[in-house]
Amino acid sequence: MNKHALHYIELNPAPIDEPSDTVIVLGALAIVAALGFILIVLFSLYPVTVTLENLIMKNENPVLLAAGATEVASAAEMAKQCSVIFLCVTGSPQVEALVLGADGILANAQPGTVIVDCSTSDPVSTGKLDAAARAVNMHFADAPLGGTPKEAAIGALSAMVGADDDVFKRIQPIIATWAANITHLGKVGLGHTVKLVNNYVAMGYGAIYAEALALARKAGLSAEQFNAVIGSGRMRCGFYDTFMKWTIEGDPNAHLFTITNAHKDMRYASNLANDLGVVTPIQSLVRASFAAMDASGQGQKFVPMLADFVATANGLSATEERLKLPTKD
Repeated sequence: MNKHALHYIELNPAPIDEPSDTVIVLGALAIVAALGFILIVLFSLYPVTVTLENLIMKNENPVLLAAGATEVASAAEMAKQCSVIFLCVTGSPQVEALVLGADGILANAQPGTVIVDCSTSDPVSTGKLDAAARAVNMHFADAPLGGTPKEAAIGALSAMVGADDDVFKRIQPIIATWAANITHLGKVGLGHTVKLVNNYVAMGYGAIYAEALALARKAGLSAEQFNAVIGSGRMRCGFYDTFMKWTIEGDPNAHLFTITNAHKDMRYASNLANDLGVVTPIQSLVRASFAAMDASGQGQKFVPMLADFVATANGLSATEERLKLPTKD
């Protein structure tokens, strides 16, 4: 029996013509799969296998097992059984450990196996992993995800894919179970590259909004007055709306992306620029904004809260105090 995979999810496509693969998803994607629409789609298309290796996955495994999944003990055991493996973990160090480790995928999977990294990873690392996979007659692809938890729950994420043409044809039907918008960009590494470019633009917006807010408030304008002008003009965009929901409404769930993750992505973008020899002075400043907040011990706060970090550095009140929000014990 051939199989595909989710952290660790093993999938065996039935509705696809002449199916030949099984799927595993390692990490956050498996958690998403346990939570709604994607679970229904995946289990209607593929049998699934999970492991208890990840603490968060331990909490979700009963849901997966009740839906018909079977369980394996490790990534190595899973890799021996699956022909397409999807990874969605924190970043490149975790991906490299899963792929290159002694108990990892390359050491245990069969030739022809496809490894798809859905994490937001460093394209420089992605290139090295691609070369390592090719050296043992396996395939590597990158398919970072775009979208919010709300879109994930209804299978409406986007996927930016870097893969050889034949590999893309093989993995596209599987990605389509959770992604409504799939773009094949070309060679391996281009998916991670465009995701970092996208995140650089987004985090650049965030850094500008945070500083502009502090400047306006220091000059005597309120956050509400700032929003009344910027939020009704040409500068408004979807990212602006989610960023400002914390400052204006005190909604902590407006943009659930941590400062630590933003800092990580900006480090990867800097590494890519260095590898390519591209001059990006503004990107370095954006990275520094998130690095400073991360270094202050506030890395688990969310991106819109960068506005508070910049505000307090300038002697201004943070959102909780300004809006008189209840404080956590």
